[in-house]
Amino acid sequence: MITRRGLLGAGLAMLSVRPVQAQGGGAAMTPATGFDWSYLADTVMGGVSEGQARLEGGALRLTGRVSTANRGGFIQARTEMPGGLPAGATALRLRVRGNGERYFVHLRTARTRLPWQYYQQGFETGPDWAEVVLPLSGFVASGRMMAGAVRPEEVRSVGLVAYGRDHVADVSLAALGTV
Repeated sequence: MITRRGLLGAGLAMLSVRPVQAQGGGAAMTPATGFDWSYLADTVMGGVSEGQARLEGGALRLTGRVSTANRGGFIQARTEMPGGLPAGATALRLRVRGNGERYFVHLRTARTRLPWQYYQQGFETGPDWAEVVLPLSGFVASGRMMAGAVRPEEVRSVGLVAYGRDHVADVSLAALGTV
């Protein structure tokens, strides 16, 4: 069951889904429908990007128009990971498809306190479902004052992000896991 709720004054919309258990062993991926996703955009800081995140066909779909006008430039669907990633994880695995644009995963950790702090890594998309592996060592800090390495047990959220340039966003995430 999906519910949407607008938060007045914040420009946010929340998506809630009932979690489902991951199938298989440690290498299995969890369907995107097994996470609680929240949508946010640069409108929280005065930007003008527009979009939405919804569950569609068993996947999370992030769509919209990213605009860098008014110092903006992102739309995002994010899920909290209060227990972190599994200890010993070395990479994230995603099953994605999109409209040929480059998208990003943003990780927030126990050490990212300010809203503009995150670790980022990009990936390419195409019209067919594909598995993408993003090594944790490849995530880059958004600022100089942040620790350089992502520790899996400290990850507190994972965001699917259309970011940084004017473009039409259309990316779907079917599943998320670790290596």
